[in-house]
Amino acid sequence: MLLDDLSNREAGVPFMAPTPDEAAGPPVDARVVRTRNDILRTAVDVLVDQGLDAITHPHLAEAAGYSRATLYNHWPTRNALLRDAFLARGSGEHSTPTGDLRADLIAELTKFRSEMEQHRIHRALAVLVAITATDPELADVRDKLVADGEHVLRDLLAPVLAGPELEAAVLLLSGAV
Repeated sequence: MLLDDLSNREAGVPFMAPTPDEAAGPPVDARVVRTRNDILRTAVDVLVDQGLDAITHPHLAEAAGYSRATLYNHWPTRNALLRDAFLARGSGEHSTPTGDLRADLIAELTKFRSEMEQHRIHRALAVLVAITATDPELADVRDKLVADGEHVLRDLLAPVLAGPELEAAVLLLSGAV
């Protein structure tokens, strides 16, 4: 467990797991992890509050309280920073299934709505969708977040639906239709 996992949970943001390169290499200094988490959390906040145009290295450096060199060292491009910010945030928390399909669906959709309202993530996701419409570089991030968000619905419905009916129900409940 990373040292600043508690501070991230207190801030309502999941901690950022080490990148595959970091996980394979020597241990990562806790200060580096904290710095990355601070900046990524700030990037999501700025994106939600001020929009995509505010996501610049100088502005985020000032907002997060770090140097521009630190941001450029970790993320040479805005898309690299956005990629990590979205992946660090993830698709949000999910409910715990109880075995009652109706109650589980209501709980999952309520949890999803709560995550959207509490963290205002709908704004960030709208930006991600708009970016990927013209710049496919972040499409895999969008697809991963969608898949992560839909897997619980798919798992809940799989015992009673299959094939096209299952896919239609997942798309309908996830808002894709």
